[in-house]
Amino acid sequence: MQLVKVEDKRQVDAFHQLPYIIYKDDKNWVPPLRMMVEDVFNLKKNNALKKGNACRWVLYKNDELVGRIAAFHTSGYAGQFDQLTGGVGFFESIDDQEVANTLFDTAKAWLESEGMEAMDGPINLGENFFNWGLLVDGFMQQSYGMNYHPRYYQQLWENYGFQTYYQQFSYHLNITSPDLPERFWKIAAWMSKKPGYKFEHFRFKKREKYITDFIEIYDKAWNKHDNYKQIDRQDLRDMISQSKLILEEEFIWFVYRDGKPIAFFMMIPDVNQLVKYFPSGKMNLLKLLRMLYLKRKKVINRCRVLVMGVVPEFQKSGIESAIFYQLRQVLLKKDWYDEMELSWVGDFNPKMISIFEAVGGKKMKTHLTLRYLFDREKEFKRSSIIVD
Repeated sequence: MQLVKVEDKRQVDAFHQLPYIIYKDDKNWVPPLRMMVEDVFNLKKNNALKKGNACRWVLYKNDELVGRIAAFHTSGYAGQFDQLTGGVGFFESIDDQEVANTLFDTAKAWLESEGMEAMDGPINLGENFFNWGLLVDGFMQQSYGMNYHPRYYQQLWENYGFQTYYQQFSYHLNITSPDLPERFWKIAAWMSKKPGYKFEHFRFKKREKYITDFIEIYDKAWNKHDNYKQIDRQDLRDMISQSKLILEEEFIWFVYRDGKPIAFFMMIPDVNQLVKYFPSGKMNLLKLLRMLYLKRKKVINRCRVLVMGVVPEFQKSGIESAIFYQLRQVLLKKDWYDEMELSWVGDFNPKMISIFEAVGGKKMKTHLTLRYLFDREKEFKRSSIIVD
């Protein structure tokens, strides 16, 4: 076998070619846009890289391309656990344990040289909204930003020694369906009209205000949990800027109590329903114009919930249901959307799981965030449950 560090155009091309080998007969796989993947490793495009480092490799066996992997770490992620923890992602491999082990060994050695003591995967170099977790159940076409893998990947990862740090569940529902729980919607409507509360959707022209409010809510909602990672303002700016063509202002909501931000909800259209029409993964001006045309033709009928947060003192007040009420009114007007994916919620968050089930969500997919401790004698601990 020959391991090659990705440093020139030839190896970048090989890095992007490999998935087409792995998924050539899989109709559920949607090729990611090449420029989106390359932006992850571009210091000018990915603010997270300024606080860490990354490296990636491709692997050949008998001169045939058989695997790839990326390893990375950031100060914001590495230092929040009992041990300094890096990440591995963009893993692809033929069904060969020797190939997988070579890739994992390479990532482990590099992360150790960078001072790390463990690695999580498959994860993304950035926020956990995108490309996070190993698919183990629900092998269907994934929505935009959700990882898709062959079934045999789970065995490759677990045989190496990775263990489940937490499970990630995705729920699906039609929020406009008349069959959803009537009592839930009555409570939601009542809550959304209570005095002192204000519900408003995102507007691009006020993005700096909403970024500030998002960070304030996020920090209060998550700072006591071990999955908390401080969000960088510039990361949010970059995400909004890069997603401007696909974001719907009415899909992002904020709640205020007496003028103070207390909750947010962020959802995006499932752009994979457009991307699948561009199987090369490459984008140019003509293809971009066609994509915008397809979007206006209402080809997209599914949206994906990225993240939801409520500050602790309001988490039992019914705010979450009231946000769903606002969204329901939006989707009743945009009636070409008939499916909402709530993804993802970790098994460490039973309160949010209960909300997703109360609103009528059906569990459809499961991903795993896996962890490998370099010190094999150290006790492995799963992610702690969020408690009141």
